[in-house]
Amino acid sequence: MPLIAEIEAVTEELTAWRRDIHSHPELGFNERRTADLVAEKLVSFGLEVYRNIGKTGVVGVLRVGNEPQSIGLRADMDALPIIELNDFAHKSTLQGTMHACGHDGHTTMLLGAARYLAQTRNFRGVVNFIFQPAEEGIGGAQAMIEDGLFQQFPCDVLYGMHNAPGMPVGVYGASAGTMTAAGAFFDIDIHGTGAHGAFPHDSVDPVIIAAELVTSLQTVVSRNMRPTETAVLSITQIHSGDAYNVIPETARLAGTVRTFSMKAMDQIEARVRQLSSSIAAAYGGSATVDFRVVFHPVVNDAKATGAAADVCDGLVGDAQVKRDLPAGTGSEDFSFMLEQVPGCYLLVGNGDAEHMRPVHNPHYDFNDAAIPYGASFYAAIVEQTLAADKV
Repeated sequence: MPLIAEIEAVTEELTAWRRDIHSHPELGFNERRTADLVAEKLVSFGLEVYRNIGKTGVVGVLRVGNEPQSIGLRADMDALPIIELNDFAHKSTLQGTMHACGHDGHTTMLLGAARYLAQTRNFRGVVNFIFQPAEEGIGGAQAMIEDGLFQQFPCDVLYGMHNAPGMPVGVYGASAGTMTAAGAFFDIDIHGTGAHGAFPHDSVDPVIIAAELVTSLQTVVSRNMRPTETAVLSITQIHSGDAYNVIPETARLAGTVRTFSMKAMDQIEARVRQLSSSIAAAYGGSATVDFRVVFHPVVNDAKATGAAADVCDGLVGDAQVKRDLPAGTGSEDFSFMLEQVPGCYLLVGNGDAEHMRPVHNPHYDFNDAAIPYGASFYAAIVEQTLAADKV
């Protein structure tokens, strides 16, 4: 089964774009160079270009004919605060910031599709190319929506994509229903009474309260959730004290929660607050909880997902299309866009062997061999959805 030949033919050039973006990573809402690059290329393709949608977001619009039917295609642009440990030529030039999730590849795939569609114009209607900032838990999708994304650029259907390390290049995943988890971050600030380390009886020790809480919070999933309901609660940070001989005044715990429903998320939040307050009070201290839901579950529309899977079938054959992937406990703020517009969030294989490094790993790198697969999907879904004989 063929990919789009015109896209395959420029893979080397697209690879150069991707590696340039990788070398110049930018954190959420600071993607100025990346946004400039995206906008310049979209203008060169002949698209209408709109800047500063959701602070640093970019939208390119391509119209063919006068038909109102529209489709949205979304890619994320931001990097992560990670020190890159790769040593190849296109490694990060900014110490402490790295494209460790493949957003450099996602942006490049969408740019490749935009150029092809602008050249061929083999559809009738409107394509909105959405380049989103700040996906990594910072609120980029919500910022674009609040800036009137779908009022200014209406979409009948919406597609997004993420690379999947461990899935071979040439394999797609398109499954209807829940695809990723809701995600929350939390901070628990514990307040006690400081004292000399040699006189603990004069203190209300926040470290002891924190230790008790770390253990007790692990019971929220195992003892308060139904055994058939998947949920994750992870304590990822513990901070307290500065000296060997001082019992500190405060301690802080931080972590994340993942669930496949907002009802479960609400249940866990209530229990975290209850345990924190009660355990701190039992030791004579107090605790305040900042619990922030930053992702909702990604829920794929059945019709849009069926269309996506059929397009993938046409590109690589049905054996290379996974239509029944289990939901993953990772999170993605494309969820907020899918609450506004029906659509599909699918996976594209990033390769195995040397490309098995997971995302958010300091040795990760997007596999350039996947670029024509992502770009071909975006182009093909437009040509199918907005085919001249359908509008």
